[in-house]
Amino acid sequence: MIFREAKLFDLPILQALEQAVVEAERPFNSTIKPESATYYDIEHLITDNDSYLIVLEDNKQIIATGYGQIRSSKQSLNHDKHCYLGFMYVLPEFRGRGLNKQLLNKIIEWSRQRGVNDFYLDVYSQNISAIKAYEKLGFEPCLLEMKLNLS
Repeated sequence: MIFREAKLFDLPILQALEQAVVEAERPFNSTIKPESATYYDIEHLITDNDSYLIVLEDNKQIIATGYGQIRSSKQSLNHDKHCYLGFMYVLPEFRGRGLNKQLLNKIIEWSRQRGVNDFYLDVYSQNISAIKAYEKLGFEPCLLEMKLNLS
């Protein structure tokens, strides 16, 4: 297995994996568009100097993804910058092997080399297995987003 930065030639595969993420999260959010829902500007994540999109390959097949993006923090916080984590996805047949942890460690290392030590991610509150996995890595709940739909 090989970790590497994503390249523009990976775009079609990464877009397909993004749809797998959308489908996996659809049960947690009934307002996700039924068609053409996208979460990420993958091309920007590949080319942006403040982003680090990595993939894990097994036999030249991308089996896992994840990115870190250095962002400005809210002015109320005691850190100016943080790393936002996203597109954390492992193909179902490769889960349970600690690959997500390895991806996260590589992104965290990249961020820390840039002087960033604070990390944030979003996870649906009903996605208990993902929450438990992130908690094992040291993450803790911080803020609960609430929504209201009046349609």
